[in-house]
Amino acid sequence: MERWKPLKIGELIARKPLIQGGMGVGISLSSLAGAVAKEGGIGVISAAQIGYKEPEWENNPLEANLKAIEKEIKKAREIANDGILGINIMVATRFYERYVKKAIESGIDLIISGAGLPTELPAYISGSKVKIAPIVSTLKSIQVISKYWERKYQKQPDLVVIEGPQAGGHLGFPVDELEKLEKRNSYEYDNEVRQILDFVKKLERKENIKIPVVVAGGIYDKKDMEHYIELGADGIQVGTRFVTTYECDASREFKEAYLNASKEEIELVKSPVGMPARGLKNLLVKEFNKPDKCYQCIKKCNPAEIPYCITKALIRAVKGDVEKGMVFCGANAYRANKMETVKEVMDSFFGKH
Repeated sequence: MERWKPLKIGELIARKPLIQGGMGVGISLSSLAGAVAKEGGIGVISAAQIGYKEPEWENNPLEANLKAIEKEIKKAREIANDGILGINIMVATRFYERYVKKAIESGIDLIISGAGLPTELPAYISGSKVKIAPIVSTLKSIQVISKYWERKYQKQPDLVVIEGPQAGGHLGFPVDELEKLEKRNSYEYDNEVRQILDFVKKLERKENIKIPVVVAGGIYDKKDMEHYIELGADGIQVGTRFVTTYECDASREFKEAYLNASKEEIELVKSPVGMPARGLKNLLVKEFNKPDKCYQCIKKCNPAEIPYCITKALIRAVKGDVEKGMVFCGANAYRANKMETVKEVMDSFFGKH
């Protein structure tokens, strides 16, 4: 008998309790998100510099991104049939509110937000049916969001995503804490997960509502999923595993970087946006280049002070220059040894349904 159940977020029901992680720049767009949604999970588009392929990109990144949000959601819908689509929009992004509103106008079902606390998100979705989910890494984060949203908006999260220290890309932990957790077993973070789950359960009883919780970060196979379901999670979020699928929007070279990676090549790096991140060791990490232009990605970024431009580094990688680009990945990326279809990945978690 299967231990998992469909994931219910209000009136949204995903047949399989898996959310595909939003990976930018350009790793999870319409092709990947649409395919995951079609297979019964929740497909997620990353809004991070999503318009990098648009003709307006060099002269007007904001307009290019807004145009691409609408375009990618529409294309994903055509693939997903009646599946559920989400978008990941980082709180730290410049023009955050405009991206949120464009996603709503374009018919997105769910907005997932991390890289900061999405304190004002309920105001931006006012009048819409879109569901909202903060990404948190600590008990304190969800306590602050819940209290603030309740006091200011009489609102609680529709879903909570707990992102652990083994995730790829930017991470919500101080470097010293990450290094401590790296030296211990992969489930060292479980105590924090339990505390967050307990807090959400108490919140559910108090408010008489259901708030599903999914766990993310380092989840690669069915065994990992069952571990978190047993802890009390309602589902999982998986990113890295989907990079080596045929439907993933990244270049062939980007996918091959995962297939060829060893465990030793995955490391923590300091991102110019001021947060630690996890990615593959390459020439970019060794040879930083000063940025010559600003693409308006992160609110707090000062081009004069950063070692390199994160936008250019990520775009370079997704297009195929994996030696001089930034290849973000989760801690288990080295386990990828073959290309798969999205259906094969979903079946490996849930069986053939």
